[in-house]
Order: sequence, then structure tokens, then C-alpha cells
Amino acid sequence: MKSGQTTVTVVLIILLVGAVGYIVFDKYQLKQQQEQISIYQQGAQAGYEQAIVQLVQQGSTCNQVPVKVQNQTISFIAVECLKTQEQQTPQIESNNSE
Repeated sequence: MKSGQTTVTVVLIILLVGAVGYIVFDKYQLKQQQEQISIYQQGAQAGYEQAIVQLVQQGSTCNQVPVKVQNQTISFIAVECLKTQEQQTPQIESNNSE
């Protein structure tokens, strides 16, 4: 009878160790995946920020900046450049009428 209890105890201990090992391994993998997702998201965010900075830098040169998204192309330009052009246009027309 004692050998039967010992065998059952050993099997239960082995199953317990296996279950704990599986849980620890699963949690470790989950943590690794979360870290990888976090790194990926940080990289994507940095890329978005860099793209916006480039748009602003190119747009501030008073040249149109074409941006293509899917099947649409939109040109961006700084509003200050448009205001400058509006102020210069009447002066040129008034000089031509003299």
C-alpha cells in the first residue's frame, strides 16, 4: 500500500512541476511578445514623427510638397507662403497698371 501511495505522490509531484514549468514558460513568452510589440510601436511612432517633421521642413520652403496616400495625391504648402504670395500679387498688378 505504501508503494502505491509513493507512486501516486511522485506522479503528482511530476505533474505539478510540469504544470508550473508550463505556466512559467507561457508567462515568459507573453512578456517577450509584449516587449517586441512595445519596441515595434515605438519604432512606428518615431517613423510617423520623422515623416511629419520632413513634411513641415519641406513645406516651409514655400514649395508644394506632394503626398500620395493610396490613390490620392495631395499637395501641401505652408499657409505663410500663400499669404506672402497674396501680398506680392497686388503690388505687381498695381505696378503694371501705372
